[in-house]
Amino acid sequence: MENVVLIIHLILALGLIAVVLMQRSEGGGLGMGGGGGGATTGRPAATALGKVTWILGIAFTITSITLTIIAAQNASGTSVIDQLGITPPAQNVPGDDLVPPGSDLLPPSGDDSAPLVPSAD
Repeated sequence: MENVVLIIHLILALGLIAVVLMQRSEGGGLGMGGGGGGATTGRPAATALGKVTWILGIAFTITSITLTIIAAQNASGTSVIDQLGITPPAQNVPGDDLVPPGSDLLPPSGDDSAPLVPSAD
């Protein structure tokens, strides 16, 4: 499904480029070409190429949103590392096995769950 939408998307992009390039420059967009008039002229009548441009633009936007939704559904709950099959190494949190400097508290031998007790020097 994703490949079909992607192919349609690419065809729409190429069609949109072709239709925009075929249109006559009406000037005023960037202050270039086309002659004067500016705000005094009325809006020109919509041409067939203008209508096709709108249709292709709307279809291009719809396929863009569709591709985004499909990609989000396919990627939910996974990461790049999961897709590669690499297991990350266990992380050692610094300070787990360290005793602060100058401390006279040592863990009791044998029972790791018991609280720390002062050492008998």
